[in-house]
Amino acid sequence: MKIVLLGPPGAGKGTQAKSISNRYSILHISTGDIFRKNISENTPLGVEAKRYMDNGQLVPDEVTINMVKDRLKQDDCKNGYLLDGFPRTVHQAEALDEFLCSRGESLSTSLLIEVPTDFILERMTGRRVCPSCGASYHVKFNPPTKDGKCSVCGSEVIQRKDDTVETVQERLDVYQKQTQPLIDFYKAKNKLSVVDGTKAINEVFEDICKILD
Repeated sequence: MKIVLLGPPGAGKGTQAKSISNRYSILHISTGDIFRKNISENTPLGVEAKRYMDNGQLVPDEVTINMVKDRLKQDDCKNGYLLDGFPRTVHQAEALDEFLCSRGESLSTSLLIEVPTDFILERMTGRRVCPSCGASYHVKFNPPTKDGKCSVCGSEVIQRKDDTVETVQERLDVYQKQTQPLIDFYKAKNKLSVVDGTKAINEVFEDICKILD
């Protein structure tokens, strides 16, 4: 089973990816992990990627594609995998298809966890965290104590910079611009499966299992 996981920031991809990986005994492979491993090990691709990143530039598609290809050739990928964070562009999706085809393989499906923008804004901008003990809260769904203090250690909870309305909206705009062509690409190939990410976590997973089973 070879799956591409799609969904906007705040859609719960990480939680669902872990559940999918455990249930179907496949690897959860994130692009971020691949980058960090190549950079920390000073591989040729890692050195090249770091050079772009240190200069404040985007890492070119080809470098990212080659990193992912190298990872997918490893023995622990034989039983299948869930790709998280790749592909991000149609060019990357085409390269993945070509790579799989060259090995006599194909993508099982791309799985889109669909969540409306207003729902994500409420979910992400309402998040609060305790800087002392790391406890997480949400002003609506899981509020801290009435005075805004951490229920665990009593410290003042804060909103992370990543969770402000402006930052979240900017991330969503980038996602929409990048991912809509990718959604259209997989839909045209009849390789797109969609689940409603506004449901409870266990219900979303049940819907995913109905697709993958």
